[in-house]
Amino acid sequence: MTLSPSNGAVSIAGKSPALDFAAMEAVVTVPTFRRPEQLLATLDSLRAQKTQRPFAIIVMENEAEKREGAKAATPLFVAGHLPGMVIIAHDRGNCSAYNAGWQTAIRYFPAFRHLLVIDDDEIADENWLERMCLASETMRADIVGGPQIPVFAEPAHEKWATHPVFAPPYNESGRVPALYSSGNLLIGRHVLVAMGPPFLDLRFNFMGGGDSDFLSRSAVRGFRLGWCAEAPVYEAVPARRVEADWIRARALRNGVISTLVEKKKRADTPFANTKVLLKSLALLAASPVRGARRLYETRSLSVGLYPVYVALGRVMAEFGYANEQYRQPEKN
Repeated sequence: MTLSPSNGAVSIAGKSPALDFAAMEAVVTVPTFRRPEQLLATLDSLRAQKTQRPFAIIVMENEAEKREGAKAATPLFVAGHLPGMVIIAHDRGNCSAYNAGWQTAIRYFPAFRHLLVIDDDEIADENWLERMCLASETMRADIVGGPQIPVFAEPAHEKWATHPVFAPPYNESGRVPALYSSGNLLIGRHVLVAMGPPFLDLRFNFMGGGDSDFLSRSAVRGFRLGWCAEAPVYEAVPARRVEADWIRARALRNGVISTLVEKKKRADTPFANTKVLLKSLALLAASPVRGARRLYETRSLSVGLYPVYVALGRVMAEFGYANEQYRQPEKN
């Protein structure tokens, strides 16, 4: 079966037999691209969740040709080992994959309250789903984020855990002013309905940042954000991602995303672009001092350079620079 939602064609590769769509209180969406073995490990962690809440899983395969993830995961659903479905998001890009999964959740699961997101290189704590849902309910938060704990390929790389690229933005649970990532996220159904498709802006498809933009726009709409420090997922970090050029590229990209998200946020205000440019130039001017302070505190040159590269990325965005790290996944 092929669907044609506003974000592109979606087809169903397989689903659980006799799945009670209306009974599901939560839906977990898992985008995947060329990581079949890691995807299976992610799904194993979801199967081990300790919760009484009925939940389903939607795997969004974003490799429409070889479909390695779909081929690995579909038998688990068809055999009834996992509740949910595997879909093919035919349009490439992480925003396209998220949009396909979230729209599928809205279309097929009429009663779910919570939509959760976990990536295919992450392992969920066994209490992850229950704690994320409970945090949303007790905090009365419409959207809840949680920590992505890095699991490095080599023990020597553990020193990178506190680097701004890998460290969680918050240490304690509670209401927060901003969230930045969909790697560990809960979104209320009512938020998705209010925001409407396409949820993630396709201009961020290969750069990343579509999630940050969506979360920023949701906060502007008045939705309340929370953080659940007790609901971690564990993210595999290959050796490639601690190399200097990857860290530098990620910092520049974060700066670009910051500018683009802020421009969208200020779009209806007078002289928005000028204000964003002036802020970027001010941050660039201040970045050497901020970087020197971080270098002194951490004794890490990479940490010290991080605010410099972010500020530089903000300014470079004004001249059309876009670091599309996801365009060539083999380098990411």
